[in-house]
Amino acid sequence: MDMDKLVSLCKRRGFLFQSSEIYGGLNGFWDYGPLGVELKRNVREAWWQDMVRGHDDIDTLPGAPEPFEMTGLDCTIIMHPQVWKCSGHYDLFHDYMVDCRESKKRYRHDQVNGRWVEAKGKRIFVATQLGGDDALGETQQRALKFFNLRTKDAEQLQWQGPIVSLTKVSDFQHVLGPDAKEIGTLTEPREFNLMFKTYVGALSGEEGAAFLRPETAQGIFVNFKNVLDSSRVRVPFGIAQMGKSFRNEITPRNFTFRSREFEQMEIEFFCHPQASPEWYKFWRDRRYAWYLKLGLAGDRLRLRDHDQDELSHYSVGTADIEYAFPFLPPGEFGELEGIAHRGDFDLRSHMEGKLVRKGDELVVELDEDGKPRHRGSGKDLSYRDDITNERYIPHVIEPSAGADRATLAFMCQAYTEDEAPDENGKMQSRVVMKLHPRLAPIKAAVFPLVKKDGMPEVAQDIYKSLKKRFNAFYDEKGAVGRRYRRQDEAGTPYCITVDGQTLTDQTVTVRDRDSLKQWRVKVDECVEEIARLIESGGAGIE
Repeated sequence: MDMDKLVSLCKRRGFLFQSSEIYGGLNGFWDYGPLGVELKRNVREAWWQDMVRGHDDIDTLPGAPEPFEMTGLDCTIIMHPQVWKCSGHYDLFHDYMVDCRESKKRYRHDQVNGRWVEAKGKRIFVATQLGGDDALGETQQRALKFFNLRTKDAEQLQWQGPIVSLTKVSDFQHVLGPDAKEIGTLTEPREFNLMFKTYVGALSGEEGAAFLRPETAQGIFVNFKNVLDSSRVRVPFGIAQMGKSFRNEITPRNFTFRSREFEQMEIEFFCHPQASPEWYKFWRDRRYAWYLKLGLAGDRLRLRDHDQDELSHYSVGTADIEYAFPFLPPGEFGELEGIAHRGDFDLRSHMEGKLVRKGDELVVELDEDGKPRHRGSGKDLSYRDDITNERYIPHVIEPSAGADRATLAFMCQAYTEDEAPDENGKMQSRVVMKLHPRLAPIKAAVFPLVKKDGMPEVAQDIYKSLKKRFNAFYDEKGAVGRRYRRQDEAGTPYCITVDGQTLTDQTVTVRDRDSLKQWRVKVDECVEEIARLIESGGAGIE
């Protein structure tokens, strides 16, 4: 799939717009248009229904060690600064960046690639932000230009080794930056904290400094005791939250894949330490199956366990659900969701203070005076089982998904170019967004075949009935074939056409977006027919 075509469709049909576009845009920020806001809302609703409201409907995915409960929260974006100090974000939530003194551009250290080459007695590292075959072509062109060689002289370039990350290079004096003409213009890597800083209070200075949250998870941990005390949940149970998070990414890129403002769908699942390995496997499998059920193809979706050297210092185990986005080089995958076994790290951190790993144990980090570097709340966040009277700090399994990345993946998977007959039966090419019916922004479109003979009135009545339950669309402009194509691009799974036969037998034509099959349904059964099709995901089309 050509990513440029999807980006063009997103703007043309109102899925996504560049934020503040009339002023030149703001990098890393995106606005959802009329269709996009419905699509993303449907992704969130499907997640909330399947993971929270319908949490115990697991007939299609057995494997839960025991019955469990789910509940939700909606926490503030700005929290007490100590939350981020004890969680480790204040000290550790950073990327390394390098600046170019020539181009005045900034790059994330681990996102710059390059290759060593020698010519005319000089050896340099040619850097680029591209990857795969694109990086090979880019580095060759830049090397030819640097050494003042023509394409026909390319054999004079003596390449040494494959494309590697800039993180493998120790001497920057021989590096040709991604946008530089001279070598040695990149600065040494330095830490860049990814949290957005703000101030609380009209007259406050540094004492009022606070941060926009970089994740929704910490709001769940600091409310763990509140949920226990105010509800009847018992371990095992999960707390879910959807909401905006903010990360001041050095180089946001790849459409909405890496943005500075994004929305998360996170669960913190609290369980007994001895049962945590089983729950970890359960949530890995269940979250992977959710994406498959909603239409992501198995060959473009994978579940990958982290290697030991990839794990966070607190993690007992982590797996990523990854998707082969079309903007990535062939064979590469991008993260959709992480499922982490976090042990008791988070609750202990907010009880005792910031934790660090010493050998096989997590201990409170001390400063040079032997005092806790960042003090915890001092509150007891342990759990007492009212049946066994056992007290322990629960372990946590965290399935953490990005609503924006999931929405992007579903759009990439859905974009299709094929052929369909026009109103005269002639095959013509079309663009169609084959979104799962549960996710589709518009569930059904209603057309009168012509604007006379009472057809618009019947179509309007059907449209109004559908609107009470679904997002529907009414269109009476243009030939019916063109109306079909407009809805195909919007991802509308079903179109209902009122025609001459409707006026005699009170039936309408229902057309399926993907199979192009058509069948007739009674007017007063249209709403239930569309409901049945959406619920079944389009299965059972006559």
